[in-house]
Amino acid sequence: MSEHLEADIARKLLQIKAIKLSPQNPFTWASGISSPIYCDNRKTLSYPAIRTAVKAGLVSKAANFGKITMVVGVATAGIAHGALLADALDLPFAYVRSKAKGHGLQNLIEGEVRGNERVLVVEDLISTGGSSLKAVGVLESIGCRIAGVLAIFTYGFERAKTAFAEAECPLETLSNYDALLEEAQAIDYITAEEAVQLQEWRQAF
Repeated sequence: MSEHLEADIARKLLQIKAIKLSPQNPFTWASGISSPIYCDNRKTLSYPAIRTAVKAGLVSKAANFGKITMVVGVATAGIAHGALLADALDLPFAYVRSKAKGHGLQNLIEGEVRGNERVLVVEDLISTGGSSLKAVGVLESIGCRIAGVLAIFTYGFERAKTAFAEAECPLETLSNYDALLEEAQAIDYITAEEAVQLQEWRQAF
């Protein structure tokens, strides 16, 4: 079931160009990193059938975290998918900002979080894991118990695996880099040579 889900989600992300692969003409991330892959899972929200498939995948994976009492999204990309999951599970929802608002109540958390919840944190994408684990830290600081982090996709960087392990924070994703490359080759999106180049790039992290 897990492998089928990974392949299915990867194929859907490629289909709507939520993920683009360009080993010959790399993209530049906001961090300045030159990357042969660009991922924007917010595009899934514009395609009802794919949005529904992602939501169903999140619901299925959420069951692996045991009993949770609240879903919290990571701003901004994790907000919509977190809200969809919370609605499907009939649970309260809130989200964590990357930094406090500069006006009004200067909230870092939007929504009502009492601090005694067992929280599942939802993110759209895991690269280094920094934004997700920062949100986890914010929630833990007010007394929440973290069930784990659930995301749509991960690059599978070793530094992210290490960060989550050190934080003792479980992580699950609907799909991943290896499944993506396999599907991309299957539909002739990339050649076997390009797949090797893409793997070598990932291994550098």
